Formats: sequence, C-alpha cells, structure tokens
Amino acid sequence: VQLQASGGGLVQAGGSLRLSCAASGRTSSIYTMGWFRQAPGKEREFVAAIRWSSSVTYYADSAKGRFTISRDNAKNTGYLQMNVLKPEDAAVYYCAATRSLLTGSAWSISRNYHYWGQGTLVTVSS
Repeated sequence: VQLQASGGGLVQAGGSLRLSCAASGRTSSIYTMGWFRQAPGKEREFVAAIRWSSSVTYYADSAKGRFTISRDNAKNTGYLQMNVLKPEDAAVYYCAATRSLLTGSAWSISRNYHYWGQGTLVTVSS
C-alpha cells in the first residue's frame, strides 16, 4: 500500500484546511487509516483515525470538536478536515494505514500502523 498525503499549506489562526490521503496498491488490506503530526522538536503524536469499512472514528483530545476524519472508499482516499486552526496545530501531518483491526487506545499508537505517507506541512500564523 502506498499513501500520498496532500493539502497542507499556510493558514491564519482560526482558518481551515482539508488534508487528503490517497491510497494505492493493495487497499483492500486497509482496516484503519490514521493521521499523526509532528512539530519541530516534538515527538510524533496521534490526531485521528477511522476504521475503513465502518467509519468508526477515534480522536485525540486536541482534535475533538475541531477536526473531522472521513474517507471515501470509492476513491481510496481519506480526509482530515481541520477547522479553527491554532498555532499549536502547526506540524507535518502524516497519514498512515494499518492491516490490523485496532481497538481502543491502540488506534493512537504509531507502531501499530504499517504504511505511512510522506507528510504534508501545515503552518498556522497567529
């Protein structure tokens, strides 16, 4: 499976961006798609995840109420709609996918994901 993330850019605080993650290859093996982010000097952190077949979602506390993860199975593409962006949301955002049926907090652990995109940069100006 190959993942291609896009949609990052520069936005003012309070603005919105929609990230996309296009999957190709053996996409039938994907159970869950997730988004992680990494700011300079910080560890990679979980943002949100979605179960590919059922649309069940899971969010980090920092994303709840502002971000929405979704997917379009016909297009093999996942999305992360980010609203009311804050300067602290600035980071490189990575999409990831796993062959595993994750439950509970396992959704938020990066080592549970088998495939990773290249990352897309989100910059938020104050």
